[in-house]
Amino acid sequence: METVSPPEKYADFISQLKRNGKLSDSDLTKARRMQKSAQDDSLPQMLIKLGLCSDADVADTFAQTRALDRLRPEHYPPQSPFQDEVSLRFLKYHHVVGLQADDEALDVAVVDPEDDYLPQALKLATGKQIRLHVGQMSEIDAALEVQYGEGKSQMDKLVDGLVVEQEDNEDLEHLKDLASEAPIIRMVNFILQKAVESRASDVHIEPFEQSLKVRLRIDGVLQDIDSPPVASTAAVLSRIKIMAKLNIAERRLPQDGRIKLQMVGKELDLRVSTVPTLYGESVVIRLLDKENAVLDFNTLGFVGKQAENFMHVLSQPHGIILITGPTGSGKSTSLYAALKTLNTSERKIITVEDPVEYQLEGINQIQAKPQIGLTFASALRSIVRQDPDVIMIGEMRDLETARIAVQSALTGHLVLSTLHTNDAAAGITRLQDMGLEEYLLSSTINGILAQRLVRRLCPACKEAYPASDTLIEEMQLRRWQPEGEILLYKPVGCPACNGIGYKGRLAIIEFLTMSDAIRKQIMKHEEAYVIQQQAIKEGMQTMYDDGVGKALQSITTLEEVLRVTTEA
Repeated sequence: METVSPPEKYADFISQLKRNGKLSDSDLTKARRMQKSAQDDSLPQMLIKLGLCSDADVADTFAQTRALDRLRPEHYPPQSPFQDEVSLRFLKYHHVVGLQADDEALDVAVVDPEDDYLPQALKLATGKQIRLHVGQMSEIDAALEVQYGEGKSQMDKLVDGLVVEQEDNEDLEHLKDLASEAPIIRMVNFILQKAVESRASDVHIEPFEQSLKVRLRIDGVLQDIDSPPVASTAAVLSRIKIMAKLNIAERRLPQDGRIKLQMVGKELDLRVSTVPTLYGESVVIRLLDKENAVLDFNTLGFVGKQAENFMHVLSQPHGIILITGPTGSGKSTSLYAALKTLNTSERKIITVEDPVEYQLEGINQIQAKPQIGLTFASALRSIVRQDPDVIMIGEMRDLETARIAVQSALTGHLVLSTLHTNDAAAGITRLQDMGLEEYLLSSTINGILAQRLVRRLCPACKEAYPASDTLIEEMQLRRWQPEGEILLYKPVGCPACNGIGYKGRLAIIEFLTMSDAIRKQIMKHEEAYVIQQQAIKEGMQTMYDDGVGKALQSITTLEEVLRVTTEA
């Protein structure tokens, strides 16, 4: 049994965590208080257990402070170098895995290299010198499963001890009891933890007749993960609904809720949506990771002449700037990045959103609540009397909202909003279809940004290959590189990107700037295609062209660009 370590024992470790921005003073106080009452876990293990730091953060920090090798999953051997002298129970309890042994020494991976008891106990048991390496707790536990041949997945282990009788799933009290049982809580926590570690934006939990399917949306693409047994469907869904403060008795109507929790060292804001399906409720959880919200235009992929034009239009004192694209194309992120750029002490900024996704310091954000009459339109009428300089409307959904937005722009406000259209020029025709007059549009709109998200190639494993003559001709690649060999890039997959070949996403954009010629076309009620051709003539680069340029710069792949754009 470990003794409680004096706080100064981990001084370097704690200082480094704080320097890396991974641990706050309040979280440290909480961990120390819990450690004193538990007495079994070391401070690093308590930080992981409470979700105040991720096990990856702990491993990285120890590797820095102790100058030890930081191991990855591929470094763990399938066979254990330990003989019968060390029990599996001891290894699991202390989270230690054997790597290799020779006549004099034994290499082991540990979670906590500051724990003096562990190497001494291993030396006594094996009679060998112990060489320490640092590993991630979850990876060490997984390596022990491989070495000792139980052959169970993580989800199988979580299910151990759970008995669910299908016919009892209609009993509400029984469901509440089941949802509060340790295996169900562990299963739901495992799914959420896996989502956070995989950088997923959404978790999809879908019940079918013979299975419960769990998928994560990582960089815009859905991927299957280990799922709980189908017998636990009702209990798992009830657990999520209890966490989101939803009515677990109501299974016939869609419901929406929120969960706030701390996990793997991150403050998470989860939006939960349920809809009834044939075999139970389908649940989608949107993960809003405040720490990972990138609100920097350069990192988002805004580069070159178009980005300069956008920043120029953004600096105008009044008018309307629209951001368009389908659901999941990063419109909200671009809006928040624009607000962050505009957010100075000289400007008053008010937003109306549904929902408020990220809270920004210094900006007055209003959450629309249609059920009590606080719609976009009603909130906007009041906002104008608050003397704002910049107004952001989450989405122009109806004519009334669009009219107030136009009036606000005419009276000297800068208005930012989004629309659901396929390209920039279609934004104008969409507003005309809503019923806005042409003269109002031509005099208030300053620019329309259309965007899509493509996956960013993993810099560690991307591989170049020469483009074929047929592809060069078909895609007109010589427009970007008139001579010489044209290189494209493909994903390979490595531990850094979990074998996917992509890591993160960036925007490909087109930005239509309002000109006199385009204003005349709007007044003539020209079609979107005609307006788009005029914008291209004036120097607008289409999303497809922006994407191909980024593919040739090895940022993304041509396949990704073709996946999200229609023009070829």
